[in-house]
Amino acid sequence: MAAVIIDAVRIYLIAGGVVAAVFLCWGVGRIEANARYAFAFRPLIAPGVVLLWPLVLWRWRVVLRGENGGARHRPPRRAQDRIAVALALALPLVLTLGVLVRQNGPLERAPVRLAAPEIAR
Repeated sequence: MAAVIIDAVRIYLIAGGVVAAVFLCWGVGRIEANARYAFAFRPLIAPGVVLLWPLVLWRWRVVLRGENGGARHRPPRRAQDRIAVALALALPLVLTLGVLVRQNGPLERAPVRLAAPEIAR
């Protein structure tokens, strides 16, 4: 289960890295005119682009289509209510399942006294 989560995060970050590389080389100047020749600025926004790459792609698409009137600065909100309900249900469920399937917790084991490390002379 942990390996699946790690692989999913790895794939998400790889996709974010690819989007960030393309966006920072060619796209940032098209979205924001003030960032055209601001080359010192681009490495500063790279971590944010890697993590928020779906929103970056959406905004890039909006700007290329010419939908700048009001929609340019507003994120997609069609599914926001459904996502909020899904998270409100999923987070307690995940936390409860995590507590239920945990292996030996601290209360089930007897305490073990640790010895001081031996010093080689």
